[in-house]
Amino acid sequence: MNHGICALSAVPIRAEPTDRAELVTELLFGECYTVLQAQGNWLRIEAAADKYLGWMDAKQHRPVSPDYFRAWGAQDHPRALDVVQVVSSAAMRQPITLGCRLPFFDGMTLKLGDDAALFYNGTATNLAQSCLPERRLVLLRKMGQQFLRAPYVWGGKNVFGIDCSGLMQTLFGIVGIQLPRDAKQQIALGAPVDFVTQAQPGDLAFFDNADGAIVHVGLVLDEGLILHAHGEVRLDPLDHHGIFNRERQKYSHKLRLIKRLL
Repeated sequence: MNHGICALSAVPIRAEPTDRAELVTELLFGECYTVLQAQGNWLRIEAAADKYLGWMDAKQHRPVSPDYFRAWGAQDHPRALDVVQVVSSAAMRQPITLGCRLPFFDGMTLKLGDDAALFYNGTATNLAQSCLPERRLVLLRKMGQQFLRAPYVWGGKNVFGIDCSGLMQTLFGIVGIQLPRDAKQQIALGAPVDFVTQAQPGDLAFFDNADGAIVHVGLVLDEGLILHAHGEVRLDPLDHHGIFNRERQKYSHKLRLIKRLL
């Protein structure tokens, strides 16, 4: 079975093997995947971290060995904390964005398959610190602010285009918690919070449509605010009805459930 790693800042993953197909998610720099099938110029892949399936352009495939793939999956990897920074070597200069993994990072050098690259001007998570509960909440707040005004893009996971569940997956990944890709999957995690007045910063709030399907998720912050991606990444008031859009003076999402993961 073939494996690969995302060696670009972001690689689009589509529902079908064509550029015209729906964008369902992205691989960010440093993410590994397994190739399940080849069809023409397309590869059907499974992301190693969240098991998400989709099609990538074969031109964007960067193969890695089975040993590298197993070692990658056996440990957590630091995440980049700058909105944009550069990974470089003698052969390449690659921009990466907030939340990208830095595989096997030792403080200066990372390993991308058989190649080494430098990441020495940017900041990255300290795994020993970012897993502490108090540090997780500080990082969530700080990194959430970095995403403000990022445009909404269905299937996106990076600061230049992101959707609601991609935002939550990327933010929680920064603090060492791997979430599933979609809101309807993320709601299965954590402990329920009975009332919105009992919500705490770091909780996830989920919202449904008229059919009862979970269609939206956001991060509860202080003072009755929620961080979410709706047109752009924004902060809006949250109450027992849902999310209130102050510009439009109406509710944009109906609250279904709040879950506590921290």
